[in-house]
Amino acid sequence: MAALCPGFDAERFGVINTGNPKHADIFLVTGSVNEQNISVVKELYEQMLEPKVVVACGICACSGGIFHDCYNVIGGVDQAIPVDVYAPGCAVRPEAIIDAVVEAVGILEEKRAAMKNGKEA
Repeated sequence: MAALCPGFDAERFGVINTGNPKHADIFLVTGSVNEQNISVVKELYEQMLEPKVVVACGICACSGGIFHDCYNVIGGVDQAIPVDVYAPGCAVRPEAIIDAVVEAVGILEEKRAAMKNGKEA
């Protein structure tokens, strides 16, 4: 949330927090994946329209973090859905989140261009 505050102003890069996955292009995951939430994560990912980009924010989302050895944690979010950008840290700094989102925007544009070229061919 700190990245969305005026001090860091992620909105200058076009970042808008939305509650509907059908309106989202970039999916930020901020925690580890466990047996209870893996189906929710997959469902949210599948509801997003193509092209889409996934950003794993924080060491828990990247690899499971300190919870990696817990019985119900299956690891990072890449165990459930494909991840395009990793932003490690515990806790991940707002600057790192903004950098990851800016990188994700570039990947999103590449995916859009590839989809456009694929449809024309």
